[in-house]
Amino acid sequence: MMAHYLESIRNGLASMPPAYIRGRVAGVSGLSVELAGLDPHVAVGDRIELCARGGRTVAAEIVGFRNGRSTAMVFGDLEGLGPGSSADIGFGGTNISAGGSLAVSAAWLGRVIDPLGQALDGKGPLPPGPHPRPLRAAPPEATTRARLGPRLDLGVRVLNSFTTCRTGQRLGLFAGSGVGKSTLLSMLARHTACDVAVISLVGERGREVREFLEDDLGAAGLARSVVVVATSDSPPLMRREAAYAAMTIAEHFRDEGKSVLLLMDSVTRFCLALREIGLSAGEPPATRGYPPSVFAELPRMLERAGPGPLLPDRPPGHITALFTVLVEGDDHNEPVADAVRGILDGHVVMDRRIGETGRYPAIDVLRSLSRSVPGCNSDAENALTRRARALLALYADMADMVRLGAYKAGNDPAVDEAVALAPRIEAVLHQSRNDHTSIEDSFDALADAMTMKDPV
Repeated sequence: MMAHYLESIRNGLASMPPAYIRGRVAGVSGLSVELAGLDPHVAVGDRIELCARGGRTVAAEIVGFRNGRSTAMVFGDLEGLGPGSSADIGFGGTNISAGGSLAVSAAWLGRVIDPLGQALDGKGPLPPGPHPRPLRAAPPEATTRARLGPRLDLGVRVLNSFTTCRTGQRLGLFAGSGVGKSTLLSMLARHTACDVAVISLVGERGREVREFLEDDLGAAGLARSVVVVATSDSPPLMRREAAYAAMTIAEHFRDEGKSVLLLMDSVTRFCLALREIGLSAGEPPATRGYPPSVFAELPRMLERAGPGPLLPDRPPGHITALFTVLVEGDDHNEPVADAVRGILDGHVVMDRRIGETGRYPAIDVLRSLSRSVPGCNSDAENALTRRARALLALYADMADMVRLGAYKAGNDPAVDEAVALAPRIEAVLHQSRNDHTSIEDSFDALADAMTMKDPV
C-alpha cells in the first residue's frame, strides 16, 4: 500500500511542469550583463538562460555580484539583449546541466565537440553517459593520489631522450607563434603510448581546426581522441570552458583506470579568457593586466592532471598532460609562463632560431628539462644525455668563433669533439611528423651519433 502511494507521488511529481525563477536584465555593459531579481537564488557559477529579442535564448553564467545585482556573462553573443529581457534559472541541455557538468561516455571517442558537450563534427548528438561529472572539481588529495608511473613513450626522439616523461607527468610546452607547436602536438597525439587522448583547442584559429584534424591528427589519431574546440572568436566563457571540459573528460577516462594523454593548446589563451571574465566582473587588474583570480585559478586547473587517486581493487589511472604556453614576443618570463613553469613537472622550450635552421621539432634541449629525470632512466642513459648536453652547450659557446675562423682545430680537444659531434646530435633530433621512434631507439640513435667516427 505504501509503495503504491509513493509511486503515485513520484508519478505526480514527474508530470509537473518545471519551475523557473525569473529575473530581468537591468543593464548591459561591455561583456557583462546586470540582472535584477535573482540575488537570493543564485551563486557564482550558476547557469541561467536569457531571452533576447525575437525569442532567441542565450546561455549565461553568474560571475559576480555588485550593487545589489547579479553580474553574468553569456556563452553566445549579446545581440538582442536589453533592459527587461527575462533571465531564467533552470537552463539545461543534453550533456550539460545547470550546475555545469558533462555526462561523458566512451561513445565520445572519435568525436569533435564544443565546451558545452554539443557535437561539432556533423555525426549527430553525443550519447550522454549515466553519471554527469561537474566541470569544476578538486584535484585528488595529495596524500592519497598515486605516484608517477613508468616512463612513457612519446614517439619523439628529442623528448624521449632529453626530457623523458613518466606516466602521469605534466609538462609545459613553451613557444612563440609559428614555431611548430601544433605539429608537435599532432605527433604526440598520434604516437604517444596511451589509451585515450583528449585534445583541447582553446582560442584556436577557425581555419586551422580542420587542418589539424585531417592533416595533423589524421583518422587514426582521431579514433582514440576526444577533441574540444573553442575558436578565437568564441566568447571568453566558451574559451575558458574548453579547458574545463577537456579536463573533465580526461578525468572520466582516468577514473576508468586508463592512461590518458591530455593536450591543451593553449594555457595562455585560457588565462586571457579568465582575464576578460575577471575584468568584466569588476576585478582590478594586477600583473600586466591580469586580475588576481587568474593566478588563483591556474593551479586549481593544472593540479587536476597527473596520477589519479589510489584504488583498493585496481591500478589507478593517470592523466599525462602537456600544456602549451604561448610566450608573447618570445618572452619566457612573462607572468603566465612564469606561473605555469613553477606548477608543472618540467618544461619544453621551442626556439624560433632552431626552427629557422630547418631542424624540427625546434626544441632547445639546453633550456628544457623533465623533473622525472634522472629517476626514470638508467645510469648509462643519464650519462649519455649529460654528455650530449655538455657537447651541445660547448658548441653553442664556440659556434661564432668557429664560423669566423677565430678558433684553430687542435687547440682544445673538448672543443674539437663538440665541433665534430654536435651536428650529428642535431641530425638525430630532427624528425618528420610521421616518424615514430621508441624510447629505446631514441637512446640508441643518440649513442650511435656520439660514437661515429665518420661524418654523417
